[in-house]
Amino acid sequence: MLKARNISINYGDFAVVRDVSLRLEAGKIIALLGANGAGKTTLLKSLNGGLPLAKGSIFLGDKDLSEYSRREIAQRIAVIAQEAETKFPVSVLEFVLAGRFAHAAGFGWETANDLEIAADCLTRCDLAGYEARQMNRLSGGERQRVVLARALATGARVLLLDEPTANLDLAHQALMFRLIRERCATCESAAVLITHDLNLASEFADEILLLKNGALAAQGTPAEVLTEDNLENVFGVRVLLDENPSSGKRRVTTVY
Repeated sequence: MLKARNISINYGDFAVVRDVSLRLEAGKIIALLGANGAGKTTLLKSLNGGLPLAKGSIFLGDKDLSEYSRREIAQRIAVIAQEAETKFPVSVLEFVLAGRFAHAAGFGWETANDLEIAADCLTRCDLAGYEARQMNRLSGGERQRVVLARALATGARVLLLDEPTANLDLAHQALMFRLIRERCATCESAAVLITHDLNLASEFADEILLLKNGALAAQGTPAEVLTEDNLENVFGVRVLLDENPSSGKRRVTTVY
């Protein structure tokens, strides 16, 4: 579905991402973990062609990403950026309908089908009744859910999510990840997401890329990556590891 092969990304003469590869298949969730400044957001932005590569290649299906138009990429890849980019004085419905723009024909006016899709996505994201509210009058958590609704409305099979649970309470964090997992499991979709919550990554990700200074410090399943040595190497803290009694997944507790 989406493959990055040995990609490197520079800002001027500085290498921000160095020789990273990943393979995203339908139904799969990949989590990008690492300390602030590790290159996670830069890597994520490159996966839809938002940043030029200094080295390597990215394939969407059987074609190099550079062979697609921006409209074609928007139909296939949806991006959820950090919520600070969403404080606009437009209505929630208008914002979600913008996710249908890449599918528009003619003058780009929304169709009855577009409105139906937008309403369904808002309901799924616990936002029924928010249609007329202004984006710049929502809380940070509400905006994050609206951004997810717009991403789902695109119908794109690849989701790129930059800290999608920022500012969300526990209930809506769980809702966010359940929706992403459901989308990947039922719609032949896949997701790459950035999170600082190691336990959410452990619960929901199929694979983790652990970044340090732009390079891979570890890559594999959550159980393979979330080890005491790896986490101390990347974050500089000691951790305790055990098993979540409900799910059986690895659980990380920081030693303060």
